[in-house]
Amino acid sequence: MQRAITQPADLSGNALAELKQWLGITQSTEDTLLSGLLHAGMGLCESFTRQMPLETDFEEIVPASDGWQCLETRPVRAITSVAVIGKDGTRAPLASGQYEIELDAAGVGRVRVLAPGEVRSIAVSFVAGIAPDWAAMPDGLRHGVIRAAAHLYQDRDGTQTTSPPASISALWRPWRLARIA
Repeated sequence: MQRAITQPADLSGNALAELKQWLGITQSTEDTLLSGLLHAGMGLCESFTRQMPLETDFEEIVPASDGWQCLETRPVRAITSVAVIGKDGTRAPLASGQYEIELDAAGVGRVRVLAPGEVRSIAVSFVAGIAPDWAAMPDGLRHGVIRAAAHLYQDRDGTQTTSPPASISALWRPWRLARIA
């Protein structure tokens, strides 16, 4: 499975303002750096919880199969398109009658091609995330992302541990999905 973010979540407004307030920064000279750290904090949150905190547009490349293929990213809110990937890398959209999609209550997205034939892989475009925007994000996740970005800002020389501090992981733990081996 290959995954790419096609449209990242917008963290330029309230999220950036919250981080700047947390750090006591009033100038805009470091906004680009801080925005990058917010996205890194979102990545840490997703890695820890195994769920994307804010709705983000993704694309995953999965094998074309008449069996159900699960998307790795959670929680999937909508599957927006499915395209066939040719041997030369070109893409052609599949008509809605050529594939089926399924979304369950846990946010698992599945797709299958009804008659895959010679097709080896497909690109599935979708939206995934717990909250539609920063204001709607649950407090624990939001505060954890802010603290993670602040932690990264304060540890710019990289001397501290790479895992989130216990105070951050405690905020995220209620949202963590169990992994069954």
